[in-house]
Amino acid sequence: MAEIKKIGIITSGGDCGGLNAVILGATRVAQFSGIECCLIPNGYAGLYNLKNIELDNFDWIRSDKILSGVAGSEAGHSRVKISKIKDPNKYNQIKEGLAKHNIDGLVIAGGDDTGSVVVDLINNGIKCIHVPKTMDLDLQTYSVGGDSTINRIATFTRDLRTTGLTHNRALVIEVFGRYAGHTAFRGGVGADADCVLIPEIPVDYEVVYEHFKKTYMTRLKNSDVKGSTYIIVAAEGIKNKEGQYFTDTDRGSDSFGHQRLQGGGSYVRSQLESYMHKDPDWHAFLQEMGIFIPDIYMYPEIREIALGHLVRAGDTSAYDVAFGKQAGAAAVHLLKKDICGVTVVGVEHDYITYIPTAEAIIQRFVNLDEISLYEGMGICFGRPVEEYQPKFKKQEGMIHRYM
Repeated sequence: MAEIKKIGIITSGGDCGGLNAVILGATRVAQFSGIECCLIPNGYAGLYNLKNIELDNFDWIRSDKILSGVAGSEAGHSRVKISKIKDPNKYNQIKEGLAKHNIDGLVIAGGDDTGSVVVDLINNGIKCIHVPKTMDLDLQTYSVGGDSTINRIATFTRDLRTTGLTHNRALVIEVFGRYAGHTAFRGGVGADADCVLIPEIPVDYEVVYEHFKKTYMTRLKNSDVKGSTYIIVAAEGIKNKEGQYFTDTDRGSDSFGHQRLQGGGSYVRSQLESYMHKDPDWHAFLQEMGIFIPDIYMYPEIREIALGHLVRAGDTSAYDVAFGKQAGAAAVHLLKKDICGVTVVGVEHDYITYIPTAEAIIQRFVNLDEISLYEGMGICFGRPVEEYQPKFKKQEGMIHRYM
């Protein structure tokens, strides 16, 4: 077993909360263990170009300037899939770069795309440990960034409710998540959203409209100041009843082959408006409420807001700081034991748990068995309501569970 004397740290894919905590956890434990470390800038682009750049060691003084509670990454990112680089010598070039800088192993933080490259690097003889990072929460493990994103979705959604109530508007809030709806689901529930639309459930817009109409009218009728709103949190990867993803632009695919999704919130708004403008009940109801104005205010206004990169940016939750430090530190300990090609699951007491990266990056979707529990609370998920049918079991012993 070759001794690890120096490690390189890479952050890759999309930015999110907790990455700086990963860097700090890894560098602090490396320094404590007498291992040198460096940051490889700009993700896999930096790794490929490592042979041609100079790196400074990331010492205690430099790492002391990192703020774990700030999202993003001191190391920078890029979306590069190494296997798609049109250079037959690419893996040898990476090895030459690592040798130039005397780097014995890599700690790489990223999601499923990043993890797929980790698998390629391992298969080409490059020692790596994968730290799970994705705000989408669609890996088999908990991932750095998920909790921060859920909290930001919930915070922004709660904040936007005030403008909805002030103007009697319905709001469609579009959030990231691509093909899995974990953050839209948890963030929407956490914000008391009326409706949550996720990729795992093809949307029946007639169901959404009827729920919107009933909820909005009930609120307005029972308000002493005649105020109402309706809040929808919609994942960017929502699908129609035919199971097709929606995007209003022809922006092609990214380097990993993913369709660039955009415009789902606008599409939801247009569908609700289409049903509403064909519904004769609105004019009479708004007249009864005393807020109908011919040709000016004949229907409630519906607006869409795309939170975009706001859910990735800003503050990192305390949970993600703690988990990020833990996972970064665990990655260094795994490298020291020459355990490579694995993804950190977590640390429980004196155990570091891990699974093969090839298994960790298998995409995990929202389990729909749980959705009917929330439908029983009155939340619409774009489908006819189903009754929750729980099973019961007694838990034996203690269990750690998150998400």
